[in-house]
Amino acid sequence: MMLDLAGLAEDLRRITVEVTDQPDQALGSGVLWPPGYVVTNAHVVRRPRVTLQLVDGRRLTGELLARDADADLALIRAPGAGMPVATLGDPDAARIGSLVVAVGHPRGVRAALTAGIIHAIGPIVHGGVSWIQADLRLAPGNSGGPLADAAGRVVGLNARVAGSLALAVPMSQVRRFVRAAGVA
Repeated sequence: MMLDLAGLAEDLRRITVEVTDQPDQALGSGVLWPPGYVVTNAHVVRRPRVTLQLVDGRRLTGELLARDADADLALIRAPGAGMPVATLGDPDAARIGSLVVAVGHPRGVRAALTAGIIHAIGPIVHGGVSWIQADLRLAPGNSGGPLADAAGRVVGLNARVAGSLALAVPMSQVRRFVRAAGVA
């Protein structure tokens, strides 16, 4: 069976938003999940209100609902109807060697796709927080965007780069954060 990366990219672009807090200054990306909300990284959201741009060009004003700098997670209320919502992957499905893709807006390139494999899952330093570590290329603007499996299910939120590895917050941690905020 052949993997349709173009179709996968299109599906992920629909659930990925560009997050901006000043006119024409993109900060990062976010994922439309749960319904009516966007999850992203805390370092992407610096103000209580942000502009969310959808792939179809619509711009919405989002309101910061919750932020946890230590977990590097933020939840934004996204007004509007008819927006798609990400499908989340099983937290145990992400495994070393699995193919993953990321969509985001690196360095102003809108809705760019990159692919790689999961290198490791766990902390970078002993006793640290757990990350999904993948060998795909991220740049400023990818933060907060989806890390998805080959079926398009979101398994993590891209957060940063360490050495040559991309680091993503596992969706199990994102789910706990969203629940603690009283949503989903």
